[in-house]
Amino acid sequence: MIPIANPLMGEEEKQGVLEVLDSGMLAQGPRVAAFERAFAGYCGAGYAVATSSGTTALHAALLAHGIGEGDEVITSPFTFISSANTILFTGARPVFVDIDPVTFNIDPAQIEQAVTARTRAIMPVHLFGLTADMAPIMSIAEEHDLVVIEDACQAHGAEYRGRRAGSFGTGCFSFYPTKNMTTAEGGMITTDDEEVAEKSRAIRQHGMERRYYHDELGYNYRMTDVHAAIGLAQLGKLEQFNEARIANARYLSHHLEGVVKPTVPEGCRHVFHQYTVRLPGRQRDALAKHLEANDIGYGIYYPVPVHRQTFYREDLGYDLRLPQAERAAEGVISLPVHPALDQEDLELIVQVVNDFAREAH
Repeated sequence: MIPIANPLMGEEEKQGVLEVLDSGMLAQGPRVAAFERAFAGYCGAGYAVATSSGTTALHAALLAHGIGEGDEVITSPFTFISSANTILFTGARPVFVDIDPVTFNIDPAQIEQAVTARTRAIMPVHLFGLTADMAPIMSIAEEHDLVVIEDACQAHGAEYRGRRAGSFGTGCFSFYPTKNMTTAEGGMITTDDEEVAEKSRAIRQHGMERRYYHDELGYNYRMTDVHAAIGLAQLGKLEQFNEARIANARYLSHHLEGVVKPTVPEGCRHVFHQYTVRLPGRQRDALAKHLEANDIGYGIYYPVPVHRQTFYREDLGYDLRLPQAERAAEGVISLPVHPALDQEDLELIVQVVNDFAREAH
């Protein structure tokens, strides 16, 4: 079986964890601080704040910017649901605009018309390892005095015009096991704003800036030193992992037939958290069955856009058509692209997909 994801753990990760266990400092401590410094440097950000997950990073970042009741945050409907749910956690309301059908990312041309007097922030999602089109997004944000919170949970090391994801606004990353690097579970906020960093640190530990003095409502969103030790080892390998993903994606794009392959816009570095292709809806489902029959893993990210999820429709009253997001949800399928693939794996993926494409046509 070729899995859709395969986290790579080595001796460095094991040794780092053992050192933490031997130290007796298991919770948030010096390894977390070291990981924060290293990750901030990697992204080109002034500060980084480690959290317990990508979801908690997004929630804390929104709160650190003062997003709350009555506010609106413009974001993409074609994403993992935590992007939108974290906006709801603050009491604000997600405002969805449609995606670019080529990149699957939020369409900047549609953001401006969604801005209202209640809009406080834009949350672009760097989906599948490709950054959103940040130049027009930052321009709109500046014009309307809006916060930009980058959902970079799938974009570790992705670049836009020479700058890394997480260095434009306030970045939020996930270190879930399927991501380009992992801490087993964890997240990170990146920012150039010292005040946002300090507020994020307080929010992640029950509103404490001084021990046992709670100046605001906060949460237990801390990362442990055990997780940070894994993260430090993985960060040291991230570029190697990303280059392997890019090379695997290049091979797939060169050899696959009968599917719409990913596009890498000029000036962007796509790090291929997922290698996502498009087919008409019925063909997508048939290809999924064909892959299963040949022991090849796949993912459908995402079969239902957020604005069409039951809770959003029935409980929150979202009733809108976003045709590009809806078409993408009906037609996308992700193929294995992770660094653990070998040449034989890549050749088999190509053979199986191309056999299907020829039979389908």
